[in-house]
Amino acid sequence: MLRFVSNNPEHLEEAFEEVCKILKDVFVKKHKDYGKDNILEMGELGVAFRETEKVSRLKHLLRENREPQYESMEENWIDVAVYAVIAIMLRRGWFQKLELDKELGS
Repeated sequence: MLRFVSNNPEHLEEAFEEVCKILKDVFVKKHKDYGKDNILEMGELGVAFRETEKVSRLKHLLRENREPQYESMEENWIDVAVYAVIAIMLRRGWFQKLELDKELGS
């Protein structure tokens, strides 16, 4: 399970920035594990399916008012957000042609 450290932001925009840093860290770590092929194989539609699965899981857990056994609720929300960013990068053609910075990818 991932652990996230808060910097205790004082303003809403700082809180937003903190969450965006977490999204980037998760994206980089998972990208190193999975690579691009799993996304490029089905493109934006595949991302939409993954989003649907994550949101369905969240809705189920919220309706049942229980915490998941494997991935935390926060991890699920982070995955939803990361998939949304990936979809935007796909639409702009960035995901297909860009690679991780070698310093981040090591």
